[in-house]
Amino acid sequence: MAAVGSAIGLGNIWRFPWMTAENGGSAFLLLYLLIVLVVGVPGLLAAFVIGRRSNRNPVGAFESLAGSRAWTALGALCVLTSIMLMSFYSVVGGWILRYFLESATGAYFADPGGHFAAISYGAEAFGYQLAVLAATALIVAAGIRRGIEATTKVMMPGIVVLLVGLAVWAFRQPGAAQGYEFYLGFDGAYLAENFLSVLGSAAGQALFTLSIGSGTMITYASYVDDDRSLPLDASAIAVLNLGIGVLAGLVVFPLLFSFAAGPTEGGPGALFVGIAGAFASLPGGRLLGAVFFLVVLLAALTSLISMLEIPVSLLVDEFDLERSTATRGLFALVAVTGGVNAFSPAVFTLFADHLVDLLLVLGLTGFMVYTAWVLGPAALEEYRDGAGPISRPLAIPWRYAIGTVFPAFLLFTFYADVTALIGLSVGTGPLLVATLLTVVPFVLVARRSVSRNRPQPTESAD
Repeated sequence: MAAVGSAIGLGNIWRFPWMTAENGGSAFLLLYLLIVLVVGVPGLLAAFVIGRRSNRNPVGAFESLAGSRAWTALGALCVLTSIMLMSFYSVVGGWILRYFLESATGAYFADPGGHFAAISYGAEAFGYQLAVLAATALIVAAGIRRGIEATTKVMMPGIVVLLVGLAVWAFRQPGAAQGYEFYLGFDGAYLAENFLSVLGSAAGQALFTLSIGSGTMITYASYVDDDRSLPLDASAIAVLNLGIGVLAGLVVFPLLFSFAAGPTEGGPGALFVGIAGAFASLPGGRLLGAVFFLVVLLAALTSLISMLEIPVSLLVDEFDLERSTATRGLFALVAVTGGVNAFSPAVFTLFADHLVDLLLVLGLTGFMVYTAWVLGPAALEEYRDGAGPISRPLAIPWRYAIGTVFPAFLLFTFYADVTALIGLSVGTGPLLVATLLTVVPFVLVARRSVSRNRPQPTESAD
């Protein structure tokens, strides 16, 4: 449930509608669904294998399993990515907390667009950001079972129930049919014309919502018993993640077409501008607003908890710090890095729309190559522990897929996204050449690494 809570968060409810709207609606949805199922599940398995095999945080896991400090750079990338994620994610969490509290007075009803523009950045946004970070730190400081697991067991069913209710209500709004057409009606012409840009965005969103590439799932899997089926857990997380994402779209898009200027109205603030406009025009809007933003606030907390757990587990495992001390120190660090995002819209957009996606793609590429070629047979052994009769025969195909095809695909999307970010118009040919020139040497170097025997499980950091 903790891992599901990590995967189901603002990536589904805030960022997914935003990315879908900016990338052609149904065209984006199709690629996103395919990437989650075809690439995301094998990627989750790679992270699970590393975490359970090592019983360590991302930095300690790569060092202990590979017997080489060179691979700890990949673990360090995980920690860096998690801090960058929290730096902008906590800003959005602050927006949500403010809107939840303001629902009681309807402060955002009169001018939803103007209100969001006025409160989204600056000293007040920073203050709400600190409040969300403080709540996250309190839960993480309590530990895995007493804090994270206990909290998400309550939050996750609540999110699902509230979203279902809101989806039923959104179905009855005047623009629902247009919203469903944009969201679910396949647009092949748009996809053909914008394939590379949509592909890069869909890949980044898939990794973002599944919390892979940042080390979150490595950390959570380090607490998992050997009798758990890793393929079953990975599939369950992916399916639940997809379900919540699709459900969030069924809430947001009918409302955006009913009460806002269109699906792209507001950019990162689309959720707030469109939904706030809907609540402002309806009887009982204050209550509906409070319910909706409570759902989103719970989702934000579940994901922030998972992000903070990565560097906390590093400090606890590798430096023997008390969990409470490590949490307080990281709270102070993210308050500084997040403050930059809270005061600068340009920095926020760079982090939220591009930079984190690129880091997640690089991280997952490393996880896959490491699992397939550095762990090798040990990865197959870990995969099979607890696996059922259906998933066990897939172990060998899984290993070679994550060692060749999927890293190549991820690097292709990485280069496509980078070229789009810097404004270059590049065809598929040069992108394929760049991909091959990167992935082949990477795999060859990884295959020369020597996998060590499985270490004895260490005591949980909890």
